[in-house]
Amino acid sequence: MNKREQLEIIKRGTDEILIESELIEKLKKGVPLKIKAGFDPTAPDLHLGHAVLLNKLRQFQDLGHEVYFLIGDFTGMIGDPTGKNVTRPPLSEDDVKENAKTYSDQVFKILDKSKTQIVFNSKWLNDLGAAGVVKLASTHTVARMLERDDFAKRYKANQPISIHEFLYPLLQGYDSVALKADIEIGGTDQKFNLLMGRELQKHFDQIPQCILTMPLLEGLDGVQKMSKSSKNYIGINEPPEIVFAKLLSLSDDLMWRYIDLLSLGSLEHIRSWKKRVDDGENPKNIKVEFAKEIVGRFYDEKAAQNAEDNFYLRAKGDIPEDIEEHSLSTIEIDGVNIPQLLKKIGLVSSTSEAIRLIKGGGIKINGDKIVDTKFITSKGSGFTIQVGKRKFAKINT
Repeated sequence: MNKREQLEIIKRGTDEILIESELIEKLKKGVPLKIKAGFDPTAPDLHLGHAVLLNKLRQFQDLGHEVYFLIGDFTGMIGDPTGKNVTRPPLSEDDVKENAKTYSDQVFKILDKSKTQIVFNSKWLNDLGAAGVVKLASTHTVARMLERDDFAKRYKANQPISIHEFLYPLLQGYDSVALKADIEIGGTDQKFNLLMGRELQKHFDQIPQCILTMPLLEGLDGVQKMSKSSKNYIGINEPPEIVFAKLLSLSDDLMWRYIDLLSLGSLEHIRSWKKRVDDGENPKNIKVEFAKEIVGRFYDEKAAQNAEDNFYLRAKGDIPEDIEEHSLSTIEIDGVNIPQLLKKIGLVSSTSEAIRLIKGGGIKINGDKIVDTKFITSKGSGFTIQVGKRKFAKINT
């Protein structure tokens, strides 16, 4: 593959490259580049919004470059202030360790494990010491820090900014120095921190890294950024049939945004999808192929096919064959109070959500809607319970 083709793949889906001419020069050397991306272990569950960045890392791996997946176990105890209008409480050391463990289980659904170096920034930041931190802090002024939009807004609004928050971008930038990174990838909201890495590398007489910023993926609503709090997300660890069904729910316009940022298909393959739709084919057919690609990557081809089959069964009102089973003997509740049961087996997040769904006709037992929020069924017989169109469970007595 020539350098022009490599650059086309690298630029695909990116928001900005700084500085492109420098990136071209790095590629011309023909040696594997060090690609860095940092993650603070603050949220243990990854979703497709995170996958946008992970996909770009995977593309670099496929081009023969070295990916350094940096877990900010040290900086996670500071708390990234990016996008925050209040000081974020730092995580405890135990929280950081627990959350960091979950990354390995999820990221290798996208990244090539054999081509990934997982590193922790405590390895060098613990050794930096007080003198090193003071020296690092001396490289930038308070005025420079206040150029950050979130800091500037809080300062103008007389909202407190803690000193330790100023340290976060400095320490993230120093990670690039420690790794001698050639390229750093981050979201568009991380641009200030990524540029800090370039500046500190210059200060330490290193060749400055290039920066790739990736767009923030809209959630299923097509409006807000994907996040668990907005309930518009698709989790990497969600069951295959849920991932599949959520992707099929995308609008036809939003589908292309997801495909451009998440598909690992070749550019020619994506163009062929667009041509098929331009020629009059139903966009749903493309959604199905794309959803099977994502589920197949996160799980396997069999899971992807089962997810498709179950989707059509649900659409017809039938009950899928491979649904999760629970035994009442292991569910510690008296009688079978449906709201409590739904919460206990994880089909809803709270009994209040279950009550709301019952009132809206969203809960079925053996295919029949229940309307009584205090509905109790006996332990004498098993039954199948359905929440909405996608969630099923079989309860055995």
